[in-house]
Amino acid sequence: MWKTVSKAALGAAVFGLIGGVSTAALAAPPTDWSQVPAKSVKLFYPGQSSYQWLRSKEHKRADKKTMKGDSCISCHEDEEMELGQKIVSGERLEPHPVKGKQAVIDLAVQAAHDADNLYFRFQWKTKNAYPGTAHPHWQFDGKAWKGMGWPQLHKKVWGEGQPAIYEDRLSMMIDDGSVPMFKEQGCWLTCHNGSRDMPKLAKTADVKAHPLLGKVLHKKDVRKYLPSSRTDKALSWNKTKSAEEIAKIKAAGGFVDLMHWRGHRSNPVNMSDDGYVLQYRLFDAGKKMFSKNWDKKAKQPKYMFDAKKVGFKSRTLDQIRDISQPSSIIAEQNAVKFDPKAGWKKGDMVPAYYVTRTGAKGSAADNNASKGTWKDGMWTVVWTRKLDTGHPEDDKIMKPGGVYTFGFAVHDDNITTRGHHVSWPMSVGIGAAADIKAVTLK
Repeated sequence: MWKTVSKAALGAAVFGLIGGVSTAALAAPPTDWSQVPAKSVKLFYPGQSSYQWLRSKEHKRADKKTMKGDSCISCHEDEEMELGQKIVSGERLEPHPVKGKQAVIDLAVQAAHDADNLYFRFQWKTKNAYPGTAHPHWQFDGKAWKGMGWPQLHKKVWGEGQPAIYEDRLSMMIDDGSVPMFKEQGCWLTCHNGSRDMPKLAKTADVKAHPLLGKVLHKKDVRKYLPSSRTDKALSWNKTKSAEEIAKIKAAGGFVDLMHWRGHRSNPVNMSDDGYVLQYRLFDAGKKMFSKNWDKKAKQPKYMFDAKKVGFKSRTLDQIRDISQPSSIIAEQNAVKFDPKAGWKKGDMVPAYYVTRTGAKGSAADNNASKGTWKDGMWTVVWTRKLDTGHPEDDKIMKPGGVYTFGFAVHDDNITTRGHHVSWPMSVGIGAAADIKAVTLK
C-alpha cells in the first residue's frame, strides 16, 4: 500500500562535504526508505532491436502493430526473461554474444517527492564481484601514452582479447507526453540503424561530412535520435531536418530528457549528468562534470593523481579494481598537473577522464545530488531531481499530481551502447496513481 511519508524522515545533509564544497543546503531524500514501497522492474537485454527492426518483417506478427503505434507491452508483457534469453544467447539480434551476459536485471525502484523534488532509490545486483568504477585509461608503453580498456562490445575485446574496462551506469529517460509514441514504445524510438554498435553502421567520414551532425555538432558517429528529427520514412541517420526546424521542435518540448548516473565519471562527485535526445544524444547547455584527460598538443594526459594526497601518481592494470583506493581523478581532491618527467614506467595507467563538481555549470549540472554505494554485490543509488529545474529548454518540467513516462536502463559488466538492459516505458506519478507512484512527503 502506498503511504505518505513524514518530512521529518528527511536528512539534513545527506551527502556531506564533497571536494570541500558543502551540500548541506541541498534537499534530502528520505533517510528511512523502508517506509517507501519498492517496485521491481525487470530490465532485459535488447541487442540490436532498432526502431527500423521493430517495423520490419523480421519482427514477426508485430511489425504492423508497431507501425500503427501499439505499445510494446501489448504484445510482450511479462516476456522480459524470454526475450532476454534469446538475445543474449545470440539466437537473434546479437552478432557478438557476451559470455555470461544476464538475460535480465531486476531493478528495485522506490520514489518519493515533496513540493520541489523527486527522489529515487534504485538497487540492482552486479554480475561481477566488484563495482564498475573503473573506466578506460591512458597507459604508458615505455615511449608514449596509448588507450587501454574498452567496452565488451568493442572489437578490441571480442576480436582481439583486449581487457574490458568500462563504468557501471544507471540512466533514465523522461517524457511529458510531448513526444509521439514514447509512452507506447519508449527508448526504441531513439535507437536506430546506423548508430554505434547497430546494423548498417554509419562511416566516420560520412558523419564528419554531414552538414548538421558533422559540420554543426562536430560529431564523428551516430547516437540516439528521435523520429521527428528526420525527413524520410525510414528515418535514416543522414536525413536530418535543418537546425532551424529542429530548434522549433525542441522549443515546443519535442525532446526526451536523458540522464546518466556513472560509476566513474559522476558518482565520485555525487552527481549525474543531464542531457536530452532529439537530433542526437546531447548534453544540456553548460558544463558537465567530466572531461577528457588528454592534452592533444603534448600528446599526454592533462592530470595525474596527486601522490602527496593519495600515495600514488598512477595505477596499473591489476590495481584499477582496488576499490579501497580512488579510481577517478577528481579536480578538487586528488589531481595535479601531469608531469612528463615523473619517472613513468611501462604499464603505468592514468584515467582517460577527470571529474569536477565545482567545474560543472548550468543546465548540464542540474543533477547535483545523486550518490551510489556498492556493498555485497549490489549498487544502491539515491537520486534527487528537481521537479522544475528552471531549464525548460533542456529538461522535462514536472509538477505534483502529474504522470510522466520513464524508461530505465542499467549498464553492467563493462558495457556501453546496446549492451545495456532496458525497461519497457513506465508511468511515474508524482503523488498520483501510476506504474510507480512517488509517495508524498509531508
